[in-house]
Amino acid sequence: MALTLTPLTGIPLISPGDDLAPLILQAFDRAQLALLDGDIIILAQKIVSKAEGCLVDLTKVTPSPRALDLAEQTAKDPRLVEVILGESRQVLRTRPGVIVVEHRLGFICASAGVDHSNVHGDKGRPEDWVLLLPENPDASAAALRQRLEAASGRHLGVLIIDSHGRAWRMGTVGVAIGISGLPGLVDMRGWADLFDFRLQITQVGVADELAAAASLVMGQAAEGTPVVHARGFPYPLREASLGELIRQRDQDLFR
Repeated sequence: MALTLTPLTGIPLISPGDDLAPLILQAFDRAQLALLDGDIIILAQKIVSKAEGCLVDLTKVTPSPRALDLAEQTAKDPRLVEVILGESRQVLRTRPGVIVVEHRLGFICASAGVDHSNVHGDKGRPEDWVLLLPENPDASAAALRQRLEAASGRHLGVLIIDSHGRAWRMGTVGVAIGISGLPGLVDMRGWADLFDFRLQITQVGVADELAAAASLVMGQAAEGTPVVHARGFPYPLREASLGELIRQRDQDLFR
């Protein structure tokens, strides 16, 4: 097995309303890379959110009493806290500088994925603008996949990823937040190992594994390569959704 990851260059800075599909196809043309059946296109969440207009101008946000209280506890901008609360189902942990929540999409992350980095609006100061995660990343991935498959005539997968921290480990890694056309989870229970032992509990978060690998070649700062092409994914493509990767509450030992 060989998995090849190729960052696509020349993707411009994305603004609200931009159409990502032709920009991605143009990047494939520049790279002289033809799409094949089974290929996967991996996108940084940020360009999807920007194209969908998920920008918030903090100067227009009025903090609620709850946001003001939480901002005092965490030493954060009350306007930012109000935006975080609006994207959250539940606040799980806080300390100065950190708010960990259950996002409205079901996963656990810091600050509900609300981000200042590499974000600017159409007016005012850059620090007054933040970016939210896409409203429905699975739907965003599916719509983009439909466009790319129609243009290429190939059977593809599309993955939207973000950088999240993890319980018990330092550092962020790329994780899947939107999935279309590839498995999120591969259930290997019942598979034989090298000594014919049948696996009992092994389920592999293959979409997250691919997201982490793609994040390595995307970079995290000023690299400007928010789209990665993957070839050689070692599992059959199929329909899936982010829900496969969300641990059910009755199985959650960390809360």
